[in-house]
Amino acid sequence: MPSFPDLDRPLTGSVAELRFAAERDIPEVLIAHQDDPQLHLRLGLDRPPSGAELGRRAEASPADRATGASAWLTIVAPRSDECWGQIEVHEVDWDHLRAEAGIWIAPAHRGRGMAPDALRLSGRWLLSRCGLKRVQLTVEPDNAPMRRAAEKAGLREEGTLRGYRRARRHRVDVVMMSLVTADLDGA
Repeated sequence: MPSFPDLDRPLTGSVAELRFAAERDIPEVLIAHQDDPQLHLRLGLDRPPSGAELGRRAEASPADRATGASAWLTIVAPRSDECWGQIEVHEVDWDHLRAEAGIWIAPAHRGRGMAPDALRLSGRWLLSRCGLKRVQLTVEPDNAPMRRAAEKAGLREEGTLRGYRRARRHRVDVVMMSLVTADLDGA
């Protein structure tokens, strides 16, 4: 099974850089969930993660990358190391060369173009260096800021999937957005 390649240096865009997530990001992740009480709901979680859960995830992350199961990237400002958000690459299907991405930006850093830049960087990395052919993102229909950020990053809206995900003890609709290798050729 393929694996995610190492990052020799951070992926750098105009307002964001991406590096692999690390244990040192945990305090900022916890603060982001504290500052935005709805963040865990947007991420499809029943409750905010605990520090212990994030620690276990950080410990498992290198093995998950090596086996191609998932990749967890931290969004930082250029020449900074403070976690301003994260991208999780999950639901990886190497047979069909596709994966799903999820993203969040800490409330204090929203509105600066970080999300589109980070999505653009991660999408290009996944499609060019990692060998995937499709990256998809699901967004709840009422999350207009995330839909705009994804569109600015080059993802295309494909339609609404009704009752696609379980969240908050019931089924919710999501808008499917994607980036495929042909989109990079046209950019």
